[in-house]
Amino acid sequence: MSKSLRIVFAGTPGFSVPPLQALLKSGHDVVAVYTQPDRPSGRGRKLLPGPVKSQALDAGIPVHQPTSLKDEAEVQILRELQPDLMVVVAYGLLLPESVLRVPRLGCVNIHASILPRWRGAAPIQRAIQAGDPESGVSIMRMDKGLDTGPVYLTRIIPLAADETGGSLHDRLSQLGAQALIEALPGIADGSLQPVVQEEAEATYAAKLEKKEAQIDWNRPAEEIERQVRAFNPWPVAFTPYENANLRIWNAHAIDGMTAEPGTVMSATREGVDVSTGKGLLRITRLQMPGKRAMDAQDFINSQHIQGMLLG
Repeated sequence: MSKSLRIVFAGTPGFSVPPLQALLKSGHDVVAVYTQPDRPSGRGRKLLPGPVKSQALDAGIPVHQPTSLKDEAEVQILRELQPDLMVVVAYGLLLPESVLRVPRLGCVNIHASILPRWRGAAPIQRAIQAGDPESGVSIMRMDKGLDTGPVYLTRIIPLAADETGGSLHDRLSQLGAQALIEALPGIADGSLQPVVQEEAEATYAAKLEKKEAQIDWNRPAEEIERQVRAFNPWPVAFTPYENANLRIWNAHAIDGMTAEPGTVMSATREGVDVSTGKGLLRITRLQMPGKRAMDAQDFINSQHIQGMLLG
């Protein structure tokens, strides 16, 4: 391995953990971890550490949890760490230019898309929702823009036919860890030069909102299927049903006789088939409020739904 780098790692959720673990095994010196402040969680609303903080504490790494990095005092703390590089993975706080300038080699980000496609907050889900055939990770040198910096390295994977937001999240987290370790030697010695993004090809992945998880049965079944897969495990697609919201966890588009969009055409052990604007959506796993998620077979044993109009 090339000379060990002094690295400051910044990340918060579970997606950030595999890259941190990879760095800890790489021989580089992770001198500090930055992560967002603890948040209330669970019924008791107790303050609990996030996944990255827990990993850092287990590894004996100093943890910093500022509410902002805009204060000069916070920037000075970072300077005193004398980092060669700052690695940022789903940190959740804005890095001002004063911070970007601190590390000798700058700040790099693992972004869960094939930049410049899907800049922004929800690249994993938007790729599935749009029907992209592939996704990937980009190792990007950060600048003051939103995911606009030049890219050191891109790794691409095909999307499975049944890909969900959860499955792609986990795959890209591991892929990002591998790509980071692959890129570090070239970043360290300057042999890997970042390539400027093509602005004309840029798309934006807006933050997910709960309200957009409601199914519009007038849309084609294939689009609704992608919505269901993209929003699993959060915020989970839903449709109004008997004065409540029926959550749809798994479904796929099929051919068949249709009627008014939202009409339940059949309910069998194979699934609940609902008419859409084009084709049928076969729901195979669903959930009533206050109940556990269940397969279609268990649901129809307790509910008479055939012929009903959803939405």
